[in-house]
Amino acid sequence: MKKKKKLFTATASVLIAATVLSACGSNGGTANNSSGDASPSGENAAGSSESAEQVKLTLWGAVPAEAGPQAVIDDWNKSNPDIQVEYVRYVNDDPGNLKLDTALMTGQDSDLYINYTINRLQKRVDAGVALDLSTKSDYDIDGQMGPDAAQWKISDKYYGIPTKKNMAFIWMNKKMLDDAGLPLPPTDWTWDDLRDYAKKLTKDGVYGLLQHDASFTATIDGTIAGLGVTKADGTSNFNNDLWKQQFQTLHDMMFVDKSTPEYGEQITSKMPVDTMFLKGEAAMLSAGEFIFRNANNLKDYPHDFQIAFATIPQVTKDQPDFKYAGGLGDVLSVNAKSKHQEAAWKFAKWYADGGMLPMASGGRIPSSKSVENKQAMDLLLQGVEDKYDTESMNKIVFGQFPSFQLNVMQQALDARKEEYEKYFLNEQDLDTTLANMAKRHQEFIK
Repeated sequence: MKKKKKLFTATASVLIAATVLSACGSNGGTANNSSGDASPSGENAAGSSESAEQVKLTLWGAVPAEAGPQAVIDDWNKSNPDIQVEYVRYVNDDPGNLKLDTALMTGQDSDLYINYTINRLQKRVDAGVALDLSTKSDYDIDGQMGPDAAQWKISDKYYGIPTKKNMAFIWMNKKMLDDAGLPLPPTDWTWDDLRDYAKKLTKDGVYGLLQHDASFTATIDGTIAGLGVTKADGTSNFNNDLWKQQFQTLHDMMFVDKSTPEYGEQITSKMPVDTMFLKGEAAMLSAGEFIFRNANNLKDYPHDFQIAFATIPQVTKDQPDFKYAGGLGDVLSVNAKSKHQEAAWKFAKWYADGGMLPMASGGRIPSSKSVENKQAMDLLLQGVEDKYDTESMNKIVFGQFPSFQLNVMQQALDARKEEYEKYFLNEQDLDTTLANMAKRHQEFIK
């Protein structure tokens, strides 16, 4: 009963967020005028000027302030006494995004904000709270960030600057691999290979694999990126055979092999998977680069093993055009309802072209060509050089892989999650799960 209540609460939060955003969507996402200047209600109206008095901006992001953002803000504020920025942290989950969306709607305390998925950004564009950057001619996003930036375009326009290199991968305890006689896997390994590794690495008090919530769907998303979200006839492809195979494999790992936690146990206990991995309670962890901020913090997360890296596995070796969750991320947007759009835009350009560099120590590698990779790598490894297998880090973390941003409306993804949760909670069978996911997705397509 408690499980159902939690699922209902999560679903309700999503519906509330959608209602809040739709209520402020009448301006179509373009609250600025065609010149890119502040709207008449802003501080440029009636002959006033941003420079006449100190401007105060608020930046919302999901990274803890002490993991880099506060250092970024301090650098800016020291050099720009006329434009002072305050950082507000929100948790990147449904309640946290609802809190941000509510602030964006009012326009009073949210001038800049960072988006972590394109479907969240799409909702904010639809709601009119993301500034259309096509009106800005003083910054070349494609030129600065490269071709992967285009994955964040909506209706062929940018509504934010993708600021960092982004990728999910498998974190591996190198000592446990060596003790089990297991080599680092090839880049084209599969979930069958991962299952075999996990079984061999599982022992008393140690899971073979843990998965962070943010990476739970990395393989099925990468699979649908190659297959196509819809079939040739335009109907939903959420019931494809590769998803069925991957869900079955993961279910067997939970309930047959016991090499990864049961879904219900992980969710209800709010299992701290990154902490468990760093404490040696798991041999492998599926997660993104954000784990570096804990892995590099040896005071709070001491560990005596080297960390190696592997790619997110495919379902099968011969599946069509598999892509990796990643590319570019941390898309910095200006609130179209902000009264200080020009000041916010000035900060956004500075942040993207190197201002964010203090966050590299926590794994957030700037994507701008104005920042040298070596600068970011030196910050990332400073003081912890011996804690990583540098060969696999260079190959995987700093490697080049075909990437994607899954552009599916949030409601469809929420519905998909509701259905696969029922399967992993043993409340419905796999065929029913796939059929329901496709049916509900089809309703959104219509």
